Parts: sequence; structure tokens; C-alpha cells
Amino acid sequence: MFNIDDLTQKLGRIDGLGYKAYKDIQGSYEAGDYFLFIDHVQADPYAPPSKIRLRLPMKKAGFPEYLYEGIRVIALEDNIARRVKTNIKENYSRDINIDAGQQQVLKRTAAKVTPDFVEVRMTVGLPAAGRRIQGREARNILCQALLEIARQSLVFNEGLEKHLAEFVYLYEDQDFIRENLAKLGLTAFVANGSVLPRKSGNSDLPMLEKDCVIFQSPASMEVEMETIHHGTIKGLGIPRGVSLIVGGGYHGKSTLLKSIERGVYNHIKGDGREWVITSPDAVKIRAEDGRKVEKVDIRYFIDNLPLGQDTREFSTANASGSTSQAANIVEAIEIGADLLLLDEDTSATNFMIRDARMQKLIAKEKEPITPFVDRVRPLYEKYGISAILVIGGAGDYLDTADHVIMLDVYRVYDVTNKAREVTQSVKSGRVQESQDEWLSSPERVIKRASLKFARGDRVKVSAKGLQTIMAGREIVDLGGIEQLLESSQTRAIAECLRYMEKYVDGQRTLKEVLNLICRDMNQDLAQVTLYKTGMHPGELAMPRRYELAAAINRLRILQIGLLV
Repeated sequence: MFNIDDLTQKLGRIDGLGYKAYKDIQGSYEAGDYFLFIDHVQADPYAPPSKIRLRLPMKKAGFPEYLYEGIRVIALEDNIARRVKTNIKENYSRDINIDAGQQQVLKRTAAKVTPDFVEVRMTVGLPAAGRRIQGREARNILCQALLEIARQSLVFNEGLEKHLAEFVYLYEDQDFIRENLAKLGLTAFVANGSVLPRKSGNSDLPMLEKDCVIFQSPASMEVEMETIHHGTIKGLGIPRGVSLIVGGGYHGKSTLLKSIERGVYNHIKGDGREWVITSPDAVKIRAEDGRKVEKVDIRYFIDNLPLGQDTREFSTANASGSTSQAANIVEAIEIGADLLLLDEDTSATNFMIRDARMQKLIAKEKEPITPFVDRVRPLYEKYGISAILVIGGAGDYLDTADHVIMLDVYRVYDVTNKAREVTQSVKSGRVQESQDEWLSSPERVIKRASLKFARGDRVKVSAKGLQTIMAGREIVDLGGIEQLLESSQTRAIAECLRYMEKYVDGQRTLKEVLNLICRDMNQDLAQVTLYKTGMHPGELAMPRRYELAAAINRLRILQIGLLV
């Protein structure tokens, strides 16, 4: 291992040379108590920035053990990355960056805390004039600025303790509530005092409290949730079963559902949704015209297609709204979903409802679709899969509901009894179309031929923003996956598409492969990159198994076999 003076001398020696001479500085350097690892040097000034790590032994960092025991370590690592980001923004060059969190707290690779050391992973754009090295500027960044950032961010002091304890305790309590939802017969919880609206349509920041209506549960649905560190919290408890969110347009229905959808993640203090907690196995379902579907049994929703097309192994390169929505549900259930979230606005009308008049005009034997209105109750009663639906115009869903929540000028009311009165006094006239068919859960196996893009180092798999992955020459469109929140998660999914080659053997089911990948990521998220490159990444955030499965299912080269 070199020392920091060696790095200074190298930078002086290559000053003014061609950019490729920067390769000489790759390696490890000791700088007093700190260690600087220059893992990867960019090939030219316009290539992705260089990757570095800064490490400080824990005996020097001094973080108390209680701050990083158990799941608290996820929160502490997230907080350290945020502190580094703040210090960079306030004091240093924009050429230095770290992948820090936004409103959600996620397991990340940007920071690593162990009993032995604290480490942060950053990127640095090495300076150049044209394609000539600017050694003096590089020395200021690598030998001075980075070390000062480390001193400000990686060393514990008593003034930080209260803030850090609040951060990790909040994360722990959010997880605690989520773990206890099922025991209490609930699918979701929304605390009184929550701020659900966002600042704007393209911002995830909370609206100012003076500009919005603060959430308050109706008394009839109010529950108390015990926490480890924050006492008792009161709010709306949405029970298992079928729950509708109704109300006029622009009264807050979709805002409530969106908050519940994001409640599968933990949030930072001040977000307004800190205590909006949802089942970890909740999946948002929507229509997704044009998506690839590969051998999914959608008979429960769609059967008896014209020309006798078999929907037990339904495949298409260009799904319609109804077939895509059916496939999305079956695929989510295949992986373990216990709560489906649907918004009428983003659903296929013919998948959601077929009213009495259309039933009289088009006989059932001529209609392949069994609408969701006829499946939503059996899904819960037979299979234990709950649903929360935003319904604005399809009143036939009132017949299916256990609970009906109404939004009126952003205030929440329990109108379950009134809804039952309506269903008694105003009959829908439609006929139940579902039979006692079994919801299929086929054992789907990924064929190894699907992974040709993962073989060989020259084939790239990379994320392009939040909604796109390039797998070789293939574009994987993730635009319909609404619970995917950060491009860092998309990058992790891209790495997983290559990493799953490790477990896809033509025998393991998709679910088994996902279980193994998620096990490895829970142990160390960096594994999915280390498997191929041997280099620590700093820009990955943990995706859920459902978003990873959705990406795999949207691979256009995906080939599936079925276990009989």
C-alpha cells in the first residue's frame, strides 16, 4: 500500500500528460488514519467518473455499537451517505459525488459500516484540460478535499448522537409496525398528522402543512400502533380484505393510494409519510399496453379467446391493457404478493368491469374476460390476497367491499355503512360471472438461453435512468413499475440481470432464483457487482423482489419453461 505522499508525487509526475496516464494512480493509499482506494480510473474525461473508497477504522470513527446493530445499520449507512452528500454540496467540487438517499431510506452500497471500519464509496470526475491531465487540481481533490470530507463525515461526536439515534430509531420503528401489520389483521396504516400531498407533480418533497389538509383518520377506523421508541401512534388502519377509496375527482383519492403504495419503504423524518406503513408484499398493479408476457397462466381472468388461443401459457410480445393487467397480477401473486393496489385511472376498463347492459348485449360465452370486479372477493376469501382500489365511477365494486373510505376535500370518512345502504337500494343489475376456477400458480423456470446477454465481459447490462435498462442490445422498459423509486434501484436490478446467471440452471423456478438473489443482496448488496467485476460499487440501492421480478418478466429475450 502506498501513502498519500506517493499519490501527490504521481499526480505531479503525470501533470500535463495524456488522460490515460491517470491509470498510474489506481491503487491503495494510507493517509494518517484514513485509507483511500482508487478502484477504477475513467478512460477519458467524458467517460463515467472514477470510483473511489474512503475508509476509517471503527476505533477511530468511534460510532457506538448500538447505532449499527441489527437493521439499524441500514439507517446509519444511509445517514452517513447523506452527511457526505451535504458536505460535498456545501463545500466542495461538483466533480465529487455520492449516491445518497432522497425521501426513502434504503439499503445502499454508498456507505458501509462494520465493527471494524466505516467506508464510503464515491465517484470523482478527474480534471482535465481537453484531454490533458490537470495534476494540481486532481491533487486538491484526491489528497485534500476527499480527506476533509472524510473527517467531517466519518467521525462520530457526541453532538451527532441525538440526531443519529433519532434517525435509526425511526427506521427501526417503521419496520416494527410493518412486521406487526399482519398480526393485527391490517394491510396498511396511515398515522394521524401525516402530510400526504407532495410539493408538486415532479417532486417527492412534502407540501407545506399550511397549504394542505393534514391527515386524520375517521374514528370508526382508527387504531393504535405500539412502537419501540415512539410510544403509541394513532391513525387509520386498513384491514385485510377488499377496501375501496372513493370520492370526487381531485379530492385526494390517488394521493392516498400513492402514499400507501410508497409505504412499503421507510421514510426520513419530515417527509410527512414517516408513519404510512404498508404490507411489505403490496404490489401496485396497472395496465401496461405493449409489454412482453412470457408463458403466464391468465385463465383466471382471460380465457376462451377467439381462434382457440391457449391462455394457460399465454405469451405475447405486445400485450393489450387487459392481458397486461391480468399478467401483472398473476406474476405478482407468483412471487408472494398479499396486497394488490389498483387505481381505476390506470387500469383497463374492460378488465375492471362489465356492467349489466354490456352483459345483456354481449353474452358471456362471447366475452373472454372475467372482470376483476368478479375476482376481487374470491382472491381474498380463497387465497388471502387483499386489495385496495381507488374507484371513481365503477359503482359495482361497492358490492365487493369490506370497507369504503371516502375522500371529500382531502378529508377522510368511513362510508362503509352508507355504501351498503346504496347497494341495497340501488341494484346494479349485473350477473356475477366468476365460477369456481382455481387460480393457477405455475412453476415457471427461466431457460438459460434467456441469459445470453449476461455471458462474456464485453456485453454490457446498464441502467439508463429510472425506467430503462440496456441488456446487450435489448431495451427493458420499466416505466409501468410504479414502486420503483430511484435510479440506484434500477442500477441494482441491471446488475441482478447479469448476476442471476449464477443461479439460473434450467431447473430452479423464477421464485427460487429470486429468493437466492435477494438472500445474497441482504447479506451484501455489493455482491451483485462483485460477482463479475470484483470492484465495489457505490451507486446501488436495494430493490424489492417484486420490482426485480417485474424487470425479468419484461425481458424480451426471456424464455420460460413450465414444471409439470
